[in-house]
Amino acid sequence: MTATAKATAKALTVAGSDSGGGAGIQADLKTFQELDVFGMTALTAVTAQNTLGVHGIYPLTVEAVQKQMDAIGEDMGTDAVKTGMLFNSEIIRGVAEKIVQYQWDKVVIDPVMVAKGGSVLLLEEALRALRGVLIPLALVVTPNVPEAELIAGMTIRNLDDRKEAARILAGLGARNVVMKGGHDESNPHEVIDLLYDGRDFYEFRSPRLATRHTHGTGCTFAAAVTAELAKGRSVLQAVEVAKAYIEAAIEDTLHIGQGHGPTNHWAYRKRQLSKQQAVSQGADE
Repeated sequence: MTATAKATAKALTVAGSDSGGGAGIQADLKTFQELDVFGMTALTAVTAQNTLGVHGIYPLTVEAVQKQMDAIGEDMGTDAVKTGMLFNSEIIRGVAEKIVQYQWDKVVIDPVMVAKGGSVLLLEEALRALRGVLIPLALVVTPNVPEAELIAGMTIRNLDDRKEAARILAGLGARNVVMKGGHDESNPHEVIDLLYDGRDFYEFRSPRLATRHTHGTGCTFAAAVTAELAKGRSVLQAVEVAKAYIEAAIEDTLHIGQGHGPTNHWAYRKRQLSKQQAVSQGADE
C-alpha cells in the first residue's frame, strides 16, 4: 500500500448462516459489500431455513468459532465487529473472550433471539451470558421489541416502554442502544427507531410499509451500522445511514419466497447511483 493509498475498511461478522440468503452472515456480507466494506466471517451455526421458517439449527463448537476469530485477529484485523446468532452461552462467552483479547472496541451486538416466524434462535440459558458478558462490550446493541422484552425482562407496548427498556440495556453496559420499532404496533402508520446514547434519545422515523418481505431486516440494519462504524463514522451517523439503507431494502421488494421474503440489499446503492447521475446530468445542462 502506498503512502497515499486509503486503507480498506474491514468488518467481521460472528453469526449463523442462513441457507435462504436473507439473514445471518449472508445478509451481513451483502450489506458490507454494498457499503464498500470488506467483510469477514466467523460462523457460529448452520441453519436450514427459508422464507417459511427455521427448519434446523446446527451449531459449531466453541473452539471452531474462536479459531475463526483468531484467524482474523492474528492476521487481517478488523475495524468493527458485529455479532448475530450465537446460539448458546458457551459460544457467547467464547466470542466475548476473543473480543476482549483482540481489544476490538467497535462492537455491534444484534441479539438474535426471535425470528420473523416467532422461532426462538438463542436458547434461554444464553440470556444470562448475553446480559452479563457480551452486552457490556457493546458499542451498540440493536434489539427489536421481542428481543428487548426478553433481555430487559419487561413488557413493551409503546414508545415510552421502549425508552425504559433502552435505559435497562444501557444499565447492563451497552454504550448505545438502538431500539428498533418494526414490532411496535402502537403506531400503525410509522416506524420509529430510537437511539439512546446513555443520556439522550434520537428518533429515526419512516412510513410503516405493508409487506411481509422483511426477513433479515435486523441482521441487515446492524450490519449497516457496523459497516459505517468500520469506515470511521460516529454512532449517530452510522444509524442514520443504516436507517436509510434498510428503508430502501424494504421498499424495493424482491418478492422472493412464499413466506417472509428477504429484503433488497442492493436497493440503497442503486438509489445513491441514481441521485449521483441526476446531479451529474443537472451539472451538464
